[in-house]
Amino acid sequence: MTNDGKTGLAYAVSGFALLSVGDAVVKSIAPDWPAFAVAALRFSLGALGLAALLLRSEGPRAFRPTHPWLQLARGACLALASVAFFSAIYIMPLAEAMAIAFLAPVLTQALAGPLLGERVHPSVYLVSLVALAGVAIILRPNLAELGLAALLPLVSATFFALLMITNRASAGQGSALSMQVYVAGICAPILIVLAAGAKFSGVPALDFGWPEWHVVARCAIVAVTASSAHWLVYIGTAKAGASTIAPAIYVQMLVAVAMGWWWFDNVPDGYTLAGASLIIAAGLYLWRSGARRG
Repeated sequence: MTNDGKTGLAYAVSGFALLSVGDAVVKSIAPDWPAFAVAALRFSLGALGLAALLLRSEGPRAFRPTHPWLQLARGACLALASVAFFSAIYIMPLAEAMAIAFLAPVLTQALAGPLLGERVHPSVYLVSLVALAGVAIILRPNLAELGLAALLPLVSATFFALLMITNRASAGQGSALSMQVYVAGICAPILIVLAAGAKFSGVPALDFGWPEWHVVARCAIVAVTASSAHWLVYIGTAKAGASTIAPAIYVQMLVAVAMGWWWFDNVPDGYTLAGASLIIAAGLYLWRSGARRG
């Protein structure tokens, strides 16, 4: 591996690890504020910060997307994926929710054919079934305990996969920063509307008040860590190439296990480890087969 490749991989590993740290911070807010409100505040803060950077670096014209409806789809997918994932890590151990979320790259490959017209190798669908078997192994004890709420990580993975599909479709329609601003700027208002709808729904369990200062501070930390993580992954991809840094995403699982164990005393059980192994093996197989074809 070249020096650029090693440097890029280091950037990517740091970025993916930072994402799991942010997820642990989100989980720590569970006793104090609901997940949909946390998601709305986190993305609002992130959108404002990114918009300020875009205005300074590229000017007002950068805020005009060439395909607004496609950007709306990206924002909606991110909003639904995020609120489902935040809700999942509120009620499930971090490692379990993260393991199921890793289904997203596999679903992206499988959906690229029908949604983007890309040629998909038949092995992708077989590997997708293996990954789904891993999800079933993880979900089996959780379904008995949590009911349908245990499916939240699967909902999140599906919408993250659709986000990746719309990201592919919008490639080349703006700078990396402007694309982040578009998706965050659309995601935040959607989440605000969802949070307001929950608050005024009349359901006592969905009502919430103004957050304490420490909740706002933690949401700000998540906004900064997530934006920094995406920037690190982008730099890593630019230096080393997407195929080189792709396996680094599974660093998130290791950090999630460590953070869950240390911070929340959640020790992964055999179901989680077995299911996560199948999902990660499926993702690595698709990466290796894609690299060989490339």
